[in-house]
Amino acid sequence: MQNFKSLVYLISVGLALLPSKAFAHGGVEEPQSGLPKSTYGLLAMGLLFILFVAFYMVMKKKVQGLKSVKKKEDRIKRQRLEKNLQVLKWGWILSLVGVVITGSLSVMGDKLTTGEGTYLEHVHGLGYSMDGKQIMIPAHDGLKTYSEGHWGSAEGEKHDYMGFSAVDDGFYSSGHPAPGSDKKNPFGIVKSTDEGKTFETLDLYGEIDFHLMSVGYQTHAIYVINPQPNSRMDSTGLYYSIDEAKTWTKSAMKGISEEPTAIAVHPSNEAMLAIGTQSGVFLSKDNGQTFEKVVSKGQATSLFFNTNGTLFVGGYDKQAYLLKLNIENKKSDEISIPDINEDDAIAYITENPANVKEMAFATFKKDVYVSHDNAAQWIKVAEQGKGIDEKNH
Repeated sequence: MQNFKSLVYLISVGLALLPSKAFAHGGVEEPQSGLPKSTYGLLAMGLLFILFVAFYMVMKKKVQGLKSVKKKEDRIKRQRLEKNLQVLKWGWILSLVGVVITGSLSVMGDKLTTGEGTYLEHVHGLGYSMDGKQIMIPAHDGLKTYSEGHWGSAEGEKHDYMGFSAVDDGFYSSGHPAPGSDKKNPFGIVKSTDEGKTFETLDLYGEIDFHLMSVGYQTHAIYVINPQPNSRMDSTGLYYSIDEAKTWTKSAMKGISEEPTAIAVHPSNEAMLAIGTQSGVFLSKDNGQTFEKVVSKGQATSLFFNTNGTLFVGGYDKQAYLLKLNIENKKSDEISIPDINEDDAIAYITENPANVKEMAFATFKKDVYVSHDNAAQWIKVAEQGKGIDEKNH
């Protein structure tokens, strides 16, 4: 029993370190598989508490058995056991405190992963899942999700998606891999059909990152603004592919002399697309060969075609605005939106393909709004990147 304290210490340290994830509670995200980190911590502390109590009870029984001894060596033994008993007593008390703390962190973690603990470091797109049940937001550190009034994170590696486009069977994107990933950087063009759990590479993998990219919701026609020459595109400018990036065609872009600020592709007409600039919105019906100006209201900051082919335009003309444009007669209606900071504007717009009454937009300042009633009322669900559950409104 002379080395009992050392033994207890080693057992304690070993148990505490055994599930290395147990106490690494640096955040509230769950691992890609398995239990949340805080739950590992709770299990480890619970096991530690049980062991300390078990040792304490055994030691206490031994001490009680030596109460009446008269021999000097037995008295010394009893005194040593009593000291060890005190060590064990403090051990189970501290481990019980650990159980309470890790239990609280576990409960808090559950709350944060679906609520105000979500933080959007950046916002690089906006779109609904295939079934329309959740909004997907590429946010620098992976896809964040918003569903039934609560925030969460999609499964899969936390990639930095750019040029994000939701379609009828998943999404297309460009971007960069997550830290520690074995994926090549940059992505070129990739596609996921399981909401980001996995993706397939289509083209220019490891070569280039497209920030301005859009894909037809039903046609899957891919349009990109190429920022620099690469192995598949000889020069900068507008390129498109209608065969999953197997072949590319360059568009002349006649009618546009300004730098593009936004791009959107019609859901069912692979030849139709819209491009935004500092002075408005231009529409093409011939794969981007020629463009006609259809909106002249300050700068176009975001564009989106819904599944019916209506074009939504986010822009800035002394203040942020949102328009709904009928591309057949070129008539537009302004949609009422909440007051936005005078130095902010709409960066991304989306509409629920399963429920046209529901839509959402995100601003450059990372405010996110959702409407469930055709934009009659808007609910702020993120403020400067911080997620807000609808239940708190």
